[in-house]
Amino acid sequence: MIFGRVALGEAEGAVLAHSLMAGGRRLRKGRVLSAADIAALAAEGLSGVIAARLAPEDMSEDAAAARVAAALAPEAASLGLTVQAPFTGRVNLHAARAGLFEVDAAAVARFNAVDEAVTLATLAGHARVEARDMVATVKILPYAVPAATVAAALAAAGTGPLMRIAPPRLTRAALCSTRIPGMKDSVIAKGVEAVRSRLAGLGADLVHEEVVAHETGALAEALTRASAAGAELLLILGGSATQDREDVGPAALVATGGRLERFGMPVDPGNLLFLGATAQARPVIGLPGCVRSLALNGADWVLERVICGVPVGDAEIAAMGVGGLLKEIPSRPQPRGGTTARGRPVVEVLLLAAGSARRMRGRDKLLEPVADGPLLAHAARACAGAQVRQVQVVLDRLDGPRAAALEGVEGLGLVANPQAAEGMAASIRAGMRSLGGDVDAVIIALADMPDIGPGHLDRLIAAFDPMEGREICRAVTESGQPGQPVLFGRRFFESLAGLEGDRGARAILRDAGSFLVDVPTPGEAAVTDLDSPEAWERWRRARAEA
Repeated sequence: MIFGRVALGEAEGAVLAHSLMAGGRRLRKGRVLSAADIAALAAEGLSGVIAARLAPEDMSEDAAAARVAAALAPEAASLGLTVQAPFTGRVNLHAARAGLFEVDAAAVARFNAVDEAVTLATLAGHARVEARDMVATVKILPYAVPAATVAAALAAAGTGPLMRIAPPRLTRAALCSTRIPGMKDSVIAKGVEAVRSRLAGLGADLVHEEVVAHETGALAEALTRASAAGAELLLILGGSATQDREDVGPAALVATGGRLERFGMPVDPGNLLFLGATAQARPVIGLPGCVRSLALNGADWVLERVICGVPVGDAEIAAMGVGGLLKEIPSRPQPRGGTTARGRPVVEVLLLAAGSARRMRGRDKLLEPVADGPLLAHAARACAGAQVRQVQVVLDRLDGPRAAALEGVEGLGLVANPQAAEGMAASIRAGMRSLGGDVDAVIIALADMPDIGPGHLDRLIAAFDPMEGREICRAVTESGQPGQPVLFGRRFFESLAGLEGDRGARAILRDAGSFLVDVPTPGEAAVTDLDSPEAWERWRRARAEA
């Protein structure tokens, strides 16, 4: 591939490297330039463009990505996968069914080591997925790559498919619970329902369930009855945690003629699990007490693999230690770290920038210059610099000067709001339609607030915790004055999508009650907006004095 400045007379058929405005329309990067494009660019006074030209030995980015995906996942349907059509050098692979994602990690590493231009990213091995979840993405980084490079990467990966979705195979399970003296019925019932819920999520039913005394003989008899009931998988949930290979649970399994393969696992929570099989080779899992909670624990990893027919034994469990610290247990008097290992929420930003700026008396406040360019671009960079996945900028139109001001800002999606005259609610509605389906929270930010930085948004994200009831996080000044931006958890998405008028989400905030938490942020940024020439003058004067 030849990359660099190309004279317009030689640019037809080249791939445009950077988006440009020509003839009142936007020519996006990655566009193969036509004769009409060349004429439009010439009319703008341009003599050349930065572009890529394919050499005879090159494959286009889309062709290369499609070739890689087809080779890595041949006969995708049989592997439980769907392969999307290529676009901008990317092919996404999705799960066609629920199950566990299986991937040859060593082969992926060999593939990615061949050339930096050809990449494959996947979920972690044994990740549990639902149908339509993305599991892998092929990305060709430049606009073209030599065909020999693609061939070399595929050769390094080896023959055969690199990934598949292992579907659930066992559908009938039995649960034998034991009771110790003084144990409440509610504790036993909680364990049964938690196990039933886990099985249902994997497409399995609890076909036999009984409670017996926490004694070896009684449990052994219960296991025999469970096998006779036709269960393909036997689960044991003891009234007291298993402490040794000779304890009640393992001993009862052995007493039925079964075998114990593993006691204990390097995963926390879940350490006290045991694994074995009946004399008829049906798998048996001795569940740790933490399964009474629906929080992720080591038993989930073992249960998922057993039900999906993925090998799991002594060696596989021993290898789970790296990544096996799933969370801290708050009830411990001396926790081993200062924070709990919780997953980071998926957060996106709606940056509202569709307003008419009537108070500016003919000037566009969002195009007013600040230190690093137009205010709109400055605000977009601030949002994109936070710990968010995506920033959706809501504009009144996608072909105007505001959209042009965002050229070159990474991490943005542009959303058109043709009903911008209706007010802020219309912009929020338009933005909500653009959110990904897996988003946990959305931050609504205003584009005319120049002092909001990434740290302001990150503070809102750090405060967000649905488990603690903190589902709306509002920025306030150091003195406590409420302002913007505001983070809303998923609970409020439906209300946001139904807003009307020009008062934004004030009604939601008014009725939020204990779900709303005010988050102190530095300075007066949360209440500093510039929507009039006088406000701009005051702000610039204050900046100059500072």
